[in-house]
Amino acid sequence: MSDKNREGKRSARERLQEERERERSRDKRKRALIVGAAGVAVLGIAAAIGVAVSSTGSDDEAEGPVVAPTGANGEDSLAIPVGKPAAPSVLTVYEDFRCPACAQFERGFRSTVHDLERAGRLRAQYHLVTIIDGNLGGRGSLNAANAAACAQDAGKFQPYHDVLYDNQPPEQNDAFANKDYLIELAGKVPGLVTDTFRTCVEDGSHDAWVQKANEAFTSSNRQGTPTVLLNGKDVYSNQQDPLTPQKLKKAVEDAAKSASPTGQ
Repeated sequence: MSDKNREGKRSARERLQEERERERSRDKRKRALIVGAAGVAVLGIAAAIGVAVSSTGSDDEAEGPVVAPTGANGEDSLAIPVGKPAAPSVLTVYEDFRCPACAQFERGFRSTVHDLERAGRLRAQYHLVTIIDGNLGGRGSLNAANAAACAQDAGKFQPYHDVLYDNQPPEQNDAFANKDYLIELAGKVPGLVTDTFRTCVEDGSHDAWVQKANEAFTSSNRQGTPTVLLNGKDVYSNQQDPLTPQKLKKAVEDAAKSASPTGQ
């Protein structure tokens, strides 16, 4: 066979190989687009109806003892209270600082909840969980919850809790994993950033407590975040009869009247 013929056959083989490689690349791109589109659709649904429980949270196990933040109460001291202890109504909230539906709840109900707390009609009990860390990976839910617990130690849980939701990153952006960023946000709360607070955040002093709170949540019958209970009754998950700030206020006012000796 002449050199020219051999060269022609080699070129044909090379062209065939190149075409096969191009075809494989096209197939990979198609599969990636399909998977990506499916992921976006699932995340959109989750943002609209809340984040379902599907794992125990961060894959990393916290080291050291379970240290509850100052003033934590409830079973195993897993709740952070806000409001007057003698308030006739209790709002129990299970939240994840990375959860978009939780931020939606906070934006819609925060002013009403705060007004009722200041009036002595309502006490909130916050349970901090890490569902998004488990669903999407990362440590933002855990680190933010630990930082909020550190703020509780300083008597500034409520304002820092609100700052975190006001600055919540997109769900897939694990910005809260950055402890320097959490400390930077704490600068928005007057007097919060101290050496004690900084050390608490950097050392993850309450990590084991957060993980214990998350384990208690995932082992319960609760379906996702946010879970919102008023005096023990689920008042937020019924999409056929959605809770509104007005409905919440009326329910709390009615409970206050019932608790009054004169019913007034």
